[in-house]
This record gives sequence, C-alpha cells and structure tokens, in this order.
Amino acid sequence: MVKDNDRARRASDSEASDRESTVRHVIAVGGGRGGVGKSLLTVNLGVYFAQLGRRVLIADADLSGSSLHIQLGLERPPLADREAVELMSVDPVSTSVSGLRLLPSPFDPSAASPFRPGRKARWLTRLRSLPADYVLLHLGAGTSPATLDLFLAADVGLCVTAPDPAAVEATYRFLRSLYLRRLRRALMKERFKLRLVERALQDLGPLPAPIEVVKAIARHDSSVADLAAAEMRRVRARLVVSQTRLRTDLELGPTMQAMAERFLGLSVEYVGHVEFDDQAWLTARRRRPLLVDSPTAKSARNLERIARRVVALASALEQRMSEAPPLPPDRRATLYDVLSISRGASDEEVRRAYKRQRELFQPGSLPLVSLLDEAQLRAELAQIQEAYDTILDPARRQAYNLSTFPELADEQSPRPSRSPISQDQLMLQAELARELHPETEFTGALLCKVREAQGIDLAEISTSTKITVAHLSALEDERYDELPAEVYVRGFVQQIARQLKLDPGQVVKTYMRRMRETLAARRQS
Repeated sequence: MVKDNDRARRASDSEASDRESTVRHVIAVGGGRGGVGKSLLTVNLGVYFAQLGRRVLIADADLSGSSLHIQLGLERPPLADREAVELMSVDPVSTSVSGLRLLPSPFDPSAASPFRPGRKARWLTRLRSLPADYVLLHLGAGTSPATLDLFLAADVGLCVTAPDPAAVEATYRFLRSLYLRRLRRALMKERFKLRLVERALQDLGPLPAPIEVVKAIARHDSSVADLAAAEMRRVRARLVVSQTRLRTDLELGPTMQAMAERFLGLSVEYVGHVEFDDQAWLTARRRRPLLVDSPTAKSARNLERIARRVVALASALEQRMSEAPPLPPDRRATLYDVLSISRGASDEEVRRAYKRQRELFQPGSLPLVSLLDEAQLRAELAQIQEAYDTILDPARRQAYNLSTFPELADEQSPRPSRSPISQDQLMLQAELARELHPETEFTGALLCKVREAQGIDLAEISTSTKITVAHLSALEDERYDELPAEVYVRGFVQQIARQLKLDPGQVVKTYMRRMRETLAARRQS
C-alpha cells in the first residue's frame, strides 16, 4: 500500500514537473514590413505578462538582427552560434524585468538560416519544452518560409501594420503568403494534388488572393478546391495597427479586417491600435521598455489593452478551435450587403452607408491598397450606386425585396405607406431619389415634397410634434417673419426631420443657413 502511494506521488510529481517545464502559449509577432513597431509590441507584451507574475521568454527569430536587447536595457546583443540555436542549447539571458528573459538568435545576416526545413519542427518542439508560461516569437520583416512557418505554428499570431500604403500592402502580401504556405504544406505528401495546385496558380498573377486560388483550383478538381477552401478558413491572424495619428487611422484596423474577409477570404481579427507617441521614442532613447519607463503614456495604455486581449485569446484555446470560419466569398449577393446595412434600414441609414462606402472605394483608399485595380474599383462604385438608387426608392425597394427574398411576399414592406401609394407620390419619390443625398441642401419646398411623397399631412406632424400647423406651413413656405426666435425654429426643423426620417443634422444645418442668408439679404436691401 505504501509503495503504491509512493508510486502515485512520484507520478504526480513527475506530471507537475512536466507541466512546469512546458510552454503554455506561443505568441508570434510578425508582419510584412519593417519599422512598424513589432519590437515595441513584443517587448512590452513580455513586460506586461511578466508583471502579471508569469514566466516569459522572448525568442528573437529575426535573423537580420533586431534591437530587442536595446529596448530591454542589455549592453550588447546576446550572440549564439547557429548550431547552439538549432539545438536549443543556449541559455536565455535575464533582463532588467523580473520574470522576463531573452533567447538570442545568431546576428549574422550573411549566414544561412538556422531554421532549415529539416530542423524547424525540432526547434519548435524544443522551444515548447522550455520552462515558461509565454514565449513571444519576434519575427523579422518579409515573407521567408521560416517566418511564415513560425507564424503559422504559434498559438496566436499578431500581424503589425501602420497607416501608410507601404505597410498596408505589405500586410496583405503577408496574409496571401501565409495562405499559400499553409496550402503547400498541407499537400506536401500528396504530390498529384500539389502539382494540380501549382498548375492552377500558373494561370494567376503573383501572390493571388486565396479566394481566386480556390476558384482556379475548382476549374481543375472540385475536391482539391474544397481542401483549399478548408485551409483558407484555418489561417488565423490578429491585426494590430501601430503609429496611429489621425482619427481616420483608428478606423483602419476594422476596415482592413472587413476587406481581408471580403476580397481575400481570410479571417483577420483586429485587436487594437498603438498611438504615435513621443514617449515611446524617449523611452527607446533611455533603453527601457515603455511599460516600465512611462506606464501612463497614451501608447502604453494602448499596449496594455492589446495585451489583455492577447491574454484572453491565448487562454481560450478551445474557443479558437470552434470559432466560426470566415464568410464565404459570395455572401455579398444582395444590394443590402453592398452597403453593409440590414433590410430594415431607414432612408437616413442608407444615405450614411452610401457615403461611407463611396469614400472607402475611392481611388487611393488606404485600406484597399493592392486589393483592387481601377476596373474593380469602378465596378464596386457602380454596384454601390445601384444599391443606393434601388433601396432609397420605396417602389423599387419593395419590388427588389419581393424578387430577392420570396419569403417576404406575404409580409409588409420595411417602409409601408399609410395608404395605397398614388401615382403622384410615386413620381415624387422618384424625383426625391435623385435629389436626396448626403450633401443635400434642404429648403422649405423640399421638406414639403418629402412630406407629400410619404403621404403625411401637416395635421399629422402637428399632432406628433406639438408644433402648430401655422408654424409648419410657414416653415415650408419659408415665411420667416411668421416664425418665432431662431432657437425655436431650430428645434422645429429638427423635429420635422426626424418625423420625415431625414438626417436631422444635415436638415437643420442647411435650412438654418438658408434662413439666415435670406434674412440678412432682406435687411441689407
């Protein structure tokens, strides 16, 4: 009995020892272009994890030579010969941050990569056996096979970009390369299928979009195309936008996530941004990590939010296995999808979506760098215009809904009228579809036309808004002398705009400007 207990205790101790000597999470930090902030993110993620009491190891896998040792306060880069790195026989170097160590790589760009095909898997296996809770793989710029393989092998892969065309293009190139690398590796032992894929790729340009690759393969073999589509859904990348300066820069990450899903077919999850901050530059001059030297800086707070998100991603391993795959390439089949709105969207929501989509698909749009050529942009803009014209016209919208969604045949239209639409109302609605847009200048006559097109009389608006019919009539006829003070007129116009489902801001701004200009002209005369 005692011997059995001893054996059980020794087995339990052995299991505990094994758990302590195994890496829990491997996080890769990469991307296509250098100078976007990969080192800053890697170092400060390590500091954050170490401050939580975790054992953290930063593995420098940038063979061109990184500056991690400078940001960690080391006097010189810790060097190791290539054989020692391959065999993982080099000891990690302690840093000034308790619990954070650095695993060096050979600083010799002219030497051959130690991550050769025959030894990468062995290197990764030994890496995961080191005593650490988190290993941060700092990858170099570019799309070398070693960089792509290490990124794909990590539990969480962070792709860092910046709000400039070169960085955005490099990010999309990195994502395309990730997919092609994964697809070729999946078919490495099936030579016939691999040759079929290579033959399909010959008909495409360099680094084609994964969606185009699947379509090209489908023309040769549908079963291989299904396999290629499955590999496309297995590519996982998390996006970080660094060096943001403008408010529009904050929209780059979510927009790139949507564009990568739509035009590449890849699932990219945006996890946060890091603001451009002089404190980051000053702490680099002082050779100290940002979270240690200036923890209250704006960029430091950004990094902490990203780190918390990464902790959640790394911990939810079972959730990552069951995450929904990216949307299929042909999902945007309806005009509502073109504008990214729901079927029940109001006219004002349609106008805002139209303006947003027009701005996004203009030539030179930053989130679309390298994704679309001029012909594709023109086609997208034409489709956006068609969607806007159709959805904003009640008659055309109803006909489109009934033809596209047969299940709605017995249901009400999203915007039913109060009574059967007359021929005059249909004509007014057709005219308004051309006149109303995000920059429309609203006059009293135009407000009257919108009201009549919707079959609403002044008494109904008066009942809802408590504005007298006399004042409503004066507003439409622009009899400004019969209206109260300007502050009250502003409130009247705002309520009328809401009643007519118009943009209150645009209506108030343009109507009040017209009223002030007219009154000023009368006073001068």
